[in-house]
Amino acid sequence: MTEFKKLATFKSVGEFREYLRAIGADFDLVDAARVGKESAFSKPYEYESKITGAKRVFPNRWTILPMEGWDCEPNGAPSDLARRRWLRFAESGASVFFGCEAVAVMPTAKANARQMSITKETVGEIAKLREDVVARVRDLFGSDRVPYIGLQLTHSGRFVKTPDDKKLDSRTAYEHPCLDKKFHCGPENVLTDGEVEDIIAHFLEAAKLSQEAGFDFVDVKCAHGYLGWEFLTAFDRPGKYGGSFENRTRFFREIVEGIKKVAPGLDIGTRLGVGDLRPFEKGPDGTGRPIEWEGRYPYAFNGDGTGLGVDPEMKDLLQFADLLDELGISLIGTTFGSPYYVPHSQRPAAFAVSDGYLPPEDPLLGVARQLRTVRALKERRPELYLIGSGYSYLQEFIPLVGEWVLETGGADSIGLGRSALSYPSLSADYMAGKPLNKKAICRTFGDCTNAPRAGMVSGCYPLDDFYRAREEAAILKEIKKVNASK
Repeated sequence: MTEFKKLATFKSVGEFREYLRAIGADFDLVDAARVGKESAFSKPYEYESKITGAKRVFPNRWTILPMEGWDCEPNGAPSDLARRRWLRFAESGASVFFGCEAVAVMPTAKANARQMSITKETVGEIAKLREDVVARVRDLFGSDRVPYIGLQLTHSGRFVKTPDDKKLDSRTAYEHPCLDKKFHCGPENVLTDGEVEDIIAHFLEAAKLSQEAGFDFVDVKCAHGYLGWEFLTAFDRPGKYGGSFENRTRFFREIVEGIKKVAPGLDIGTRLGVGDLRPFEKGPDGTGRPIEWEGRYPYAFNGDGTGLGVDPEMKDLLQFADLLDELGISLIGTTFGSPYYVPHSQRPAAFAVSDGYLPPEDPLLGVARQLRTVRALKERRPELYLIGSGYSYLQEFIPLVGEWVLETGGADSIGLGRSALSYPSLSADYMAGKPLNKKAICRTFGDCTNAPRAGMVSGCYPLDDFYRAREEAAILKEIKKVNASK
């Protein structure tokens, strides 16, 4: 079992910096909080869409990242719980809401039965929710602070669930020798070319509805092991959607080119996984370990061939970045790995989630991997607007590390995901020069994942009083006690 120091034990920036150097985490932080023009977060960014030609000034460098909800209505419409979450995001003061939420493009694309889905039936309610968010931002910060708001469009692919949420109903891009075994898939789960074309048509319809709902852009998700990302490593798939780089990117290209035709004036971004690892499994002591594999591992996008590291030359990533440029996409929400088979790389945390494992490395090394990869991409493709992720584990040090990253050109914006569930106003408080509310800072307990895995609604049960008072909180505690005793 890996031993590491918890962040709460660090009493000063100097002590934290010394520890980073001792473990080989190659990032830094500034010595103290900065306010106003002294802060890199306050530097405006002049964004111009190559797709629409529209220009927008982002007044700060904070972004709210999209998350998958487990609390919408059965038809995919926003529930009161989803509405509360979005309205709390409005308290962030962030310049960009990158996708707001993972939204399924069709009922058979959902990773859980209560995931949001945009259809002709739900578009009106989603539009109303966006309007309410904008109104809330105006009330809190003024009309000049209304964020650039997108909607993330996704197909969950391998991780599609049956309507009763009981088991996987996978739709895969190809036969994956590791993931098929782990998630009990086979050739019968591989989509035909005709089925792929139908899914693309649903993406286009979802984009049209998103524009109708008033969103500034759509985020075509290409990350986390979902269908869009899986196609990028579909070397073994025959036909026009697999094999060569041109074929492996055809799914993404046809979606983007189709959106331009059916929804002119709608901007396009992508949540992009900038790297992946070989799947991990729980070892005898509960710690994660990579699955056994002989020879070169080709299925990790931007991997080094071992499945355990990032390609130092970044051949996959740079080639895809060039494609993004050709398509006119420069708005990129970065991420890494998958929450399903390498959660320690995607969301570094001190605690294991119910279907996961204890961290096989100091979580700060997982943070460092994401920061390093995004920085390397920014250095090679400076024209991209890169939003960093993986910051939640840094807790009180989020703004100080963010300042250093922005100052030194490691990213263009700092994205907050799960930490915004417990403390949505962290970014606004920091920009206002207020002390951070330590009681609200995400400590990566993982209950925002544990609850949905147990069939309950998503939320921060340990730190958000609203969820702590719900009956699910007591149920979750008992489930965790049982799991801990196993």
